[in-house]
Parts: sequence; structure tokens; C-alpha cells
Amino acid sequence: MRTTTLLAALAVSSSFTTIAAAAEPGDLLVRGRLIGVLPTEETSGVEPAFPDGSVEVENAYVPELDFTYFFTDRIAAELILATSPHDLEGTGDLEGLGKVADVWALPPTVTVQYHFPLANGIKPYVGAGLNYTLFYNEDASDSLTDAVGDTKIELDDSFGLALQVGVDMPINDTWMVNADVKYIQIDTTATLTTGALVNTVDVDLDPFVVGLGVGRTF
Repeated sequence: MRTTTLLAALAVSSSFTTIAAAAEPGDLLVRGRLIGVLPTEETSGVEPAFPDGSVEVENAYVPELDFTYFFTDRIAAELILATSPHDLEGTGDLEGLGKVADVWALPPTVTVQYHFPLANGIKPYVGAGLNYTLFYNEDASDSLTDAVGDTKIELDDSFGLALQVGVDMPINDTWMVNADVKYIQIDTTATLTTGALVNTVDVDLDPFVVGLGVGRTF
């Protein structure tokens, strides 16, 4: 009985050792996630025409692809690729218009990570890096153009910091489940041009990006 118990314990231990094997230099980890981009925005008034009106940036839920390259068994760099659509809802004096615009954000982000391999195969990590956000396909809504006339909207690109915490949970020695949270600094100025009138609004999106997905090591 004791021998059987010992053999079972050794088998379990061997299994965990295999699953928990540390990453090796040169390993590439590819993950696919479903992410929620959740802005924590602060905005100014729409100056000069609507100082008591502003915009609220709506959440977005999209797929994301990322690539993590290991320089050592614990230090890695991750490139995060995704693009997300966002509605801009009027607030204050603009609240009656509902959606005033929509825009797409393309925020490639690179972080340097430190991984903490645990004995049971679970691998938490932390990271910090840089983000560059490109805004495109900005469109004024029908409600805005009906109210003030044809309006062109442009958002300045953004450059900022990114912080990250996450965890990989093994399925086997190749596949894993991943949970990840990032905080990304995204600050922009939206310019609304209606004929000769130019209005601007400063928007600090600063979203939390919450993701859940699967990954594979190559």
C-alpha cells in the first residue's frame, strides 16, 4: 500500500515537473485573447462652442493576438496587437445628441516582462512598456451633423506607458490558459471642424485592458 502511494506521488510530481518546466531562451509564446478595452477617461469641454459639453468613450470587446519572446527563462518581451472600435457619446450640453462620433483605435504595445515560475506550473508575470495608439476611421454621427452641420473629426495619435500583470495556467507542457490585465496611458485631442469653426476636446482614455485566452509555446 505504501509502495503504491509512493509511486502515485512520484507520478504526480513528475507530471507537475513536466508541466512546470521553465521557459528556455529563444522560446516563443503565442496567445489569443478576448479582451475588454475599458476606458477610465477624463475629458475637457468641447471648446469653444460647447464648454459645458463633452464626450464619453464607450467600452469595446475584441480579439487580441500577442507574441512573447523569452530572452531568459524569466525575462521576456511581449508585442500586443489588437484594434478596437469606440463610440463617443455626448455628455453635458451634448447629451441629447446621443452618439456624436465613432472611431477605431490601433494600439500596438510592447512590454518587458518578468515571469515567476511556480512549482505547480502556474506562472504569474508582471510587465511594463510603451504604447503607441493610432486613431483611424473617425466619423461624425448623423445626430451631430444634423445639429451643427457637416463635421470632420480627427484624433491625435498617442504615445504613453503601459503596465501589465497576468498569469499563465498550464493545460499541458505546450498549451496554457492565460488571464491578463493592462493599464495603458492613452491621451489624445479630438479636433472637430465644421466649416470655418474648429472645436477641440482633450480626452485621456487611459483604459484597463482585461483579457482571457489561450496560449501555445513554440
